Amino acid sequence: MTLGVLEAFGALDVGLFSAVISYSFAKTLRKPDPGACGSKDAHLAAGFSGDPQSTLFVIIYSKFSFRVVYGTIAAMAAHSLLPRALYEEVAELLRQRIFDRTLTPGSWIDELKIAEEYGISRTPLREALKVLATEGLVTMKVRRGAYVTEVNEKDLTDVYHLLSLLESDAAAMVAETATQPQLDELQALHQELALATADRERFFLLNEAFHSRLLAIADNRWRDQMVLDLRKVMKLNRHNSLLKAGRIDESLAEHGRIMSALVARDSTSASQHMRAHFASGLQAAV
Repeated sequence: MTLGVLEAFGALDVGLFSAVISYSFAKTLRKPDPGACGSKDAHLAAGFSGDPQSTLFVIIYSKFSFRVVYGTIAAMAAHSLLPRALYEEVAELLRQRIFDRTLTPGSWIDELKIAEEYGISRTPLREALKVLATEGLVTMKVRRGAYVTEVNEKDLTDVYHLLSLLESDAAAMVAETATQPQLDELQALHQELALATADRERFFLLNEAFHSRLLAIADNRWRDQMVLDLRKVMKLNRHNSLLKAGRIDESLAEHGRIMSALVARDSTSASQHMRAHFASGLQAAV
């Protein structure tokens, strides 16, 4: 077995991926002690899984970030432990603050305050802001600084339209080519989703995991990159879409229809149900 598909990034003080990790490994991920991390050297901590041949690894790059990978020890040895550039770590921290609404849409980013908070100069911070600007999460103004992008109705319509095209095509491909074990993986995710309707954050994470796994099975890295960028923009408005009364139950029912079409190997229905899923999501978001 090589390294698994599941690979998560996050700040040490944010348990963003705990819900997704726990569904797959049926274990609680224990956060590493930030005090044990050097700022330059990557440290490795092993987690646990039910498979004796594979292990859940937590690679700690610095006090800012870590990576979670799943695989054999041999595969892990071949995996790069080189730390990410500082600006990439800062970009990830700011990205999560935008997604959790600590930095709200339309708010200006106080570069001096954030640089002081992270103990860094403004140079890596500005590089991080450029990364977020290319992702559409931040808008930069000459001589004025940067603010968190505000997503309007046209933005959302455009993003959902493109996601609908890309993911409906992926759903059709999965219906035609997925192996039975791959369909079983998607079915297991769907079942976890059904158990999470009372927890909006967990539901969102599992929903994202389902879509990510479907895309991985469809196996088109160019599509994957486009979807990744579009979903970052969609996350700016995700809370609004899930707050609509009954939307979580509707989304679960839509996932059920997609899953049924996949299991039936009906590529046309899988594509149609995925497009309907995004159409409903757009209605809830605007």
